[in-house]
Amino acid sequence: MSRIIFDIETIGADFDALDLPQQEYLLKYAETEEEAEAVKDSLGLYPLTGEIVTIGLMNPDTLKGVIYFQAPGKGIPPFEEDGVQYETGTEREILEKFWDVIKSYNQFVTFNGRTFDCPFILIRSAMHKIRPTRELMPNRYNGPHIDLLDQLTFYGATRRRFSLDMWCRALGIKSPKDEGIAGQDVKRFFQEGHYTDIARYCARDLLATRELLIYWENYVKFRPGPSS
Repeated sequence: MSRIIFDIETIGADFDALDLPQQEYLLKYAETEEEAEAVKDSLGLYPLTGEIVTIGLMNPDTLKGVIYFQAPGKGIPPFEEDGVQYETGTEREILEKFWDVIKSYNQFVTFNGRTFDCPFILIRSAMHKIRPTRELMPNRYNGPHIDLLDQLTFYGATRRRFSLDMWCRALGIKSPKDEGIAGQDVKRFFQEGHYTDIARYCARDLLATRELLIYWENYVKFRPGPSS
């Protein structure tokens, strides 16, 4: 079975650039300046107030992959590192490339993709009037989407949902945060023009997800024996 891991990096809109009704709606329940700042800092978590700046895809069986990323005004030519191709484009262009790649795979793997990556991709694609090439939100329990956060929390049976970084550190997997950038840094890096740093961070996310997938397959997922 052909399978692909994917991950996205997002940034929030400039709050001051939003329409006044949007600003008022977002701050409706913010009672303090700290709460208002927290709302402004969270805009990259939602497709109506954020955008995708990087999409990465990797075949976990071959370690070949591609990172599509925004780099406005930079003119960065395509390049390759460790079997991963890097290509720039607008949000629309990188979404179109994502849909063209994923349509060829039978199974896709994410970490928290069901509640974040997949809905974000679908809504941002809709905003660009891009049609999906496959169903990203199939049956949760036996469909082609393996969301490792779902699997490792046993579909919500455990009390807490830990981050990818926490899982990596607990299981001895190299964390994507070990090289000086984390999800909360992406907007600042983007504003400062460090586009390739964000792209490489996404590639490390893919590698960590791949290692977590292998761990789950070998030590958590039940495999019935011949007599089962």
